Amino acid sequence: MRNLSEMQMDFIEFLVNCEVLRFGDFTTKSGRSTPYFVNTGMVRTGSQLECFASFYAHAIASQFPNKFDILFGPAYKGIPLAAAISTNLAREHGIDCGFCFDRKEVKDHGEGGSLVGCIPQDGDRVLIVEDVTTAGTSIRETVPKLMACGDVQLAGLMISVDRRERGTDHRAALDQLSEEFSMPCLAIVQIQQVLDYLHLKEIAGTVYIDDSIRNRMLDYLKEYGPRDCTS
Repeated sequence: MRNLSEMQMDFIEFLVNCEVLRFGDFTTKSGRSTPYFVNTGMVRTGSQLECFASFYAHAIASQFPNKFDILFGPAYKGIPLAAAISTNLAREHGIDCGFCFDRKEVKDHGEGGSLVGCIPQDGDRVLIVEDVTTAGTSIRETVPKLMACGDVQLAGLMISVDRRERGTDHRAALDQLSEEFSMPCLAIVQIQQVLDYLHLKEIAGTVYIDDSIRNRMLDYLKEYGPRDCTS
């Protein structure tokens, strides 16, 4: 198994138990037919959101200690994520950071603008929290909004599952985003770790990845993964 921590194993089981991670026949936002799908919209209760945010907070506190001032969650799924993660960071890790999110449409009344919450200022270090990224489109839409606030520093990006798919060139999307914006782009788990952990493993009476699903996933990664992608 690919060096999974206990936290990562618990996270994978959380994903399948909440049906955030499902296996079958799906189509991604980029139009690819995929045998697995990550949909954090399936986090639907307060206890699930609290648990989900705790995994993010643990990973962020470990990977970005004292390296950010504000969490930014892109609309729409990033909004509850940023709020819940910031709450957990304050309560469980003693990190009291600001949080911010954007609107899909600029508001032309009241306080106006496209951002809500702790608006980044010159010198602020912003850590973006997103559910998942396939080609990196949402991040490329997000970064200009942050940079328009002033001399803002991009502290990094944290997502739930790295699908290890190509972005707009031969590289994995997260690797490409990391180089493009000069920031670390990390995930709580990678899809290969999920595959290794769940293959033929029974969880609450269900085997989520049998040999057939495993082969389909490997074929998908071979077709859409980065050129250095290996099983």
